Amino acid sequence: MLSLLLDEHLSPDVAIQIKAKREDIVIESVQTWREGVLRGASDDLVLRVAREAGLTLVSYDVNTITPLLAEWAARGERHSGVIFLDRRAVAQNDFGGQVR
Repeated sequence: MLSLLLDEHLSPDVAIQIKAKREDIVIESVQTWREGVLRGASDDLVLRVAREAGLTLVSYDVNTITPLLAEWAARGERHSGVIFLDRRAVAQNDFGGQVR
């Protein structure tokens, strides 16, 4: 099963609600995980730390993360996965939709 790390664009409440409904899902928020040390960190650093922890990043940020992933691929650098949410499918303020 995937272990997830929500980036800063997602409320930590989403992680809390998912944990309450599904104890078997490992999900953390950048805003609270490891006492929030990754808040404001570069996408590059967040992806590296997520990889080291075996966490798949969940983000709406297609514009900056996609080019970064292309750079990593060109260098043969691996990551532990990224799940992109689409604002048109699930609004950024639709916490219930994000939880589902």
